[in-house]
Amino acid sequence: MGDPDNEDPRELIGSLRFEATQEAAGKRLDQWLTQMLGAEFSRSRVQALIRQGAIAVDGKPVDDPGRKLKAFNILDVALPGPEAAQPAGEDIPLDILYEDAELVVINKPAGLVVHPGAGNATGTLVNALIHHCGDSLSGIGGVKRPGIVHRLDKETSGVMVVAKTDRAHRALSEAFADHGRTGDLQRAYVALLWGTPERNAGTVDAPLGRAADRVRRSVVPAGRGDARHAVTHYKVLDRFGTSVATGKPGARNPAALAALVECELETGRTHQIRVHMAHMGHPVVGDPDYGQAFRTKANRLSEPARTVAKNFQRQALHAQLLAFTHPVTGEMMRFEAPLPADMAELVAAFRAS
Repeated sequence: MGDPDNEDPRELIGSLRFEATQEAAGKRLDQWLTQMLGAEFSRSRVQALIRQGAIAVDGKPVDDPGRKLKAFNILDVALPGPEAAQPAGEDIPLDILYEDAELVVINKPAGLVVHPGAGNATGTLVNALIHHCGDSLSGIGGVKRPGIVHRLDKETSGVMVVAKTDRAHRALSEAFADHGRTGDLQRAYVALLWGTPERNAGTVDAPLGRAADRVRRSVVPAGRGDARHAVTHYKVLDRFGTSVATGKPGARNPAALAALVECELETGRTHQIRVHMAHMGHPVVGDPDYGQAFRTKANRLSEPARTVAKNFQRQALHAQLLAFTHPVTGEMMRFEAPLPADMAELVAAFRAS
């Protein structure tokens, strides 16, 4: 099929033949073929196969995904094997919480970038997963690569799920894009904040957009073109400081220097928790982007909390809980990761202050 000089150099792993039904008449080629091929093939992958000349209709190769079908068209599909992974795998230690043929759940350490990019061409989670998973990656979009469906900032630790197959990638991507509104998805983070929120629990409903430097985010008017709906629910777990005692457990004390909170995401925007907490006036301890003005608060701490806080060089934010429906079995999966050692030490120092 196709021009021999332009054929895909990958080895074919099989071929399939379909006959268009009368109900298929008038439908787009990519749409109907995606339905026929099932969950193993995303629509984008089917479109790529069409453009590569891997699909023939009535014996003639086609390259237009939008071509309209006629009843009784014969479709031949040549299935190339997945391309080799890009970038290259790297032997980077991973804390694997769970793994099966469809997905892998990891406890990401602080300092590990999720995906290669400018300034981080190697040494990322993707490099590590390509090495770890090897041939168990079936080909996301036709390439042997892990399917990243959500991300954690470089200096945020905690639970992440990554797809190993196209069907898992599709289902998990839909769940995260929907933010769990029509399915089971729960994400909870623990953060140490400067100061103490007024209420023991609450919600920050404030749209986010790009800040002036285009890397950071900020709360913006809802009508601005780049405004994205963002909702964070928070609950105060503990309050720390030299004058916390009020006689009422959990009661707010304006003198408290810090609070440990749990944040649940209703949406998943870049830097969402960090921006929303700073918007409340209580940025995450150690946050280099949204909490710099609060770093001198460490001087009000007693030792050893003062030294520990000054030496803590990242945001004190940890993805503690991730729960989702398995994309194939339908089973509810729930994973938790304890605070990493550096953040546990920081919280313990604040608690003792």
